[in-house]
Amino acid sequence: MKFIDTIKNILKIEELRNRIMVTLGLLLVYRFGAQVVLPGVDASKLSAFAGNFDAGGIGGLLNAFTGGAFANASVFALGIMPYISASIVVQLMQIAVPYLQKLQKEGESGRKKITQITRWLTIGICLVQAPSYIAGMQFLGVPPDAFILGLTPTFYVSSIIILVTGCIFAMWLGEKITDKGVGNGISILIMVGIIATLPQSFAQEFASRVLESNGGLIMILIELLIWFVIILASIMLVLAVRKIPVQYARRTASGGYEKNIFGARQFIPLKLNASGVMPIIFAQALMFVPSAVAGLSEADWAQSVLANFSDIFGLWYNIVFATLIIIFTYFYTAITVPTNKMADDLKRSGGFIPGIKPGTDTAEFLDRVMSQITLPGSVFLALIAIFPAFVVKLMGIQQGWALFYGGTSLLILVGVAIDTMQQINSYLLNRHYDGLMKSGKNRKAVA
Repeated sequence: MKFIDTIKNILKIEELRNRIMVTLGLLLVYRFGAQVVLPGVDASKLSAFAGNFDAGGIGGLLNAFTGGAFANASVFALGIMPYISASIVVQLMQIAVPYLQKLQKEGESGRKKITQITRWLTIGICLVQAPSYIAGMQFLGVPPDAFILGLTPTFYVSSIIILVTGCIFAMWLGEKITDKGVGNGISILIMVGIIATLPQSFAQEFASRVLESNGGLIMILIELLIWFVIILASIMLVLAVRKIPVQYARRTASGGYEKNIFGARQFIPLKLNASGVMPIIFAQALMFVPSAVAGLSEADWAQSVLANFSDIFGLWYNIVFATLIIIFTYFYTAITVPTNKMADDLKRSGGFIPGIKPGTDTAEFLDRVMSQITLPGSVFLALIAIFPAFVVKLMGIQQGWALFYGGTSLLILVGVAIDTMQQINSYLLNRHYDGLMKSGKNRKAVA
């Protein structure tokens, strides 16, 4: 009943209701575009091509992020991933390029320029990925007669233009959802793409277990229970914080002179997993380098490497994968959590950590605490990332369905869902309604 009352409260707020309707409408446009096949391609002959993305790998990940558009040779085949790649590159360049560092400090005008740079870089990445995608189609199972007019220069040019335009349009949809909808537009597009492949993956697993008498309904219930537990673990990883107590000196006038008194104690929340899913994305990109290099040689060692790193559910693949995730978690946390800036801002605002001197000592303390909490956070993140391999090897779960038991897909679903609920919750709390989350860290974060 509480949930129904909350839905009624959402519908009572005209602005929130309109934002939700705009978001749903734009998502409908995005999903419709994902089903539109490139002109000149026979959709009925793409089954062999689509089969290359059912079992995971980088192709399966891209296909999941685009909601099946990648395997369908859709006009949205590139999805929103070029924009994500461009954002990552620009974010990393801000560390080393003085011009971008200057823009970052200019406030709103600087952020607009950085956004414009990201958009142009997105177009550049699309111009590289689009012809690669078209050329790769014929090597991944698309028969020659699937191209109605043949692989002519006209087909290449028109398809590249359409793919680049589709990515830019998807980026525009994401920005409109952020401005006119419930926020987090780019992330919501990725989440919807991932969710779009979930029913088919579950249906395949259900058919394997029940219809083929491979464990029956009991195994399905056990799998759902394990899935529920891993979702709870992912929520804990996303929300877990280490609270650093902060005391602020408050100045008041009394008797013609000023004196310092201590204000209410507050906290600096340091996230257990400050890097999000970025370490998994970086590590997953590197994991395909050994296979690519080994494929160039016919030596025994190269064939051994190729065999071990071609199976994303294999032992050595996941050992190396987990190790890279831990390393990249430390790296990405170090460049995205500015402990020196946090210490300077705290000092300027008259705050201090009890027992720690303001300034350099505070920065070193925050850096030390971040290093301590990053270790369990990175290990936990690595375990969630490789958990699909456990369920495949130990329980015989279908590989497509296993991808939802951890890794990038699950963490994105959990993270975006929590962020969206916080956005809606803030609207409800501002209008003095009970939020979607009655208590806990989420409510405090938006209250």
